[in-house]
Amino acid sequence: MSESITPICRMGELIAQAANERALKKAVFSKPRDPAMRRIVITLRRIGERTVAQAETFTADNKALHENIAVDDCARFSALCEGFGQVNLLTSAGECELRRAASGKTTLIGGDKLARALQKGGADTCPIDGNNRTKQYILSGNEPFLRLLGVSDERGRVHDKKQSKFRQINRFLELTRDCLAHLPATGPLRICDLCCGKSYLSFAAYHYFANVLGRDVRMTGVDLKPDVVAYCNEVAGKLGFAGLEFLCGDVGKYDAGEKVHLVISLHACDTATDLVLERAMAWNADVILSTPCCHHELNHTLNCPALGFIAEHSMLRQKLCDAATDALRLKLLQASGYAVAALELIDPEETPKNIMLRALRRPDFDPASASAAALRQEYQTARAFLLGE
Repeated sequence: MSESITPICRMGELIAQAANERALKKAVFSKPRDPAMRRIVITLRRIGERTVAQAETFTADNKALHENIAVDDCARFSALCEGFGQVNLLTSAGECELRRAASGKTTLIGGDKLARALQKGGADTCPIDGNNRTKQYILSGNEPFLRLLGVSDERGRVHDKKQSKFRQINRFLELTRDCLAHLPATGPLRICDLCCGKSYLSFAAYHYFANVLGRDVRMTGVDLKPDVVAYCNEVAGKLGFAGLEFLCGDVGKYDAGEKVHLVISLHACDTATDLVLERAMAWNADVILSTPCCHHELNHTLNCPALGFIAEHSMLRQKLCDAATDALRLKLLQASGYAVAALELIDPEETPKNIMLRALRRPDFDPASASAAALRQEYQTARAFLLGE
């Protein structure tokens, strides 16, 4: 191994080389430095016509997250190595191991030998699993509401043009399921879908809680379009969803009239997402799940000379404003007593509008505390930085 390259970078190169040559059996990352992590396992997967290195991350709270990495992305593999005390690379040409001592010193064992074996060529090609295996979704496609909404046909087969929507709905329900511990375990559930549109999520959420979990649900969808509201009420009537209603009105003025446990919103356009979050925070909703859309407001009002080197390029300016807008929203939610996260709703290759903002009400939050005041100040400082206030 060259003296000029670190063991971690060398391991990243070896993972990439093995992946490139389809000789990678798996790379196992263990002894994490972050207590929220357990391990990562990288294997090769075939997605459509391309082969990727799929990193499956196992967290301490028993979740499994997936990231698809280009097979030649040495830098990403090396970055993953940084977070673990031990990495084992298993290939059809041999094995090597990266170890990090308590002092921080890293050692690559067997790296040179494996590199020579890979360089000789002729390593056996490892079998690659596809990602086309049947996924166990919460919904099957045969649900009556999916048929009435045109997602699937009378036999329960999801229409080809609706496959993306079907995956999106199921992914949303998976993220909802992850939040069940933050909702009341018994009694009626009050749910609002604000800026509900055609209400795929309203019907999916109602079906999940009422029919799959057997809960007593009172759910309201609110939207400005009377024709859409009339259509959704008609569908709800046909389905016998007695606890689901749709109202035509301004989300910013809607009064739920009682405690709301869950607020959802899919692709509320531009500042409509802010109205949704304001309503949800005013109600002290236990869980908020919002997927924003069309971030235009900050693009028009951005006044930050420090970021001018980005903002002078229109495409980069929009990406900056997209990220900054959602980050401000999360900071405001955090300052209002929520634990927050930005999550991927669906593969960005299917839609660029794939970020979900999740907010979980903190029962121990004291708005009069010094920590709460500090969070509010962080929000104001970030806002002033971006708007020049």
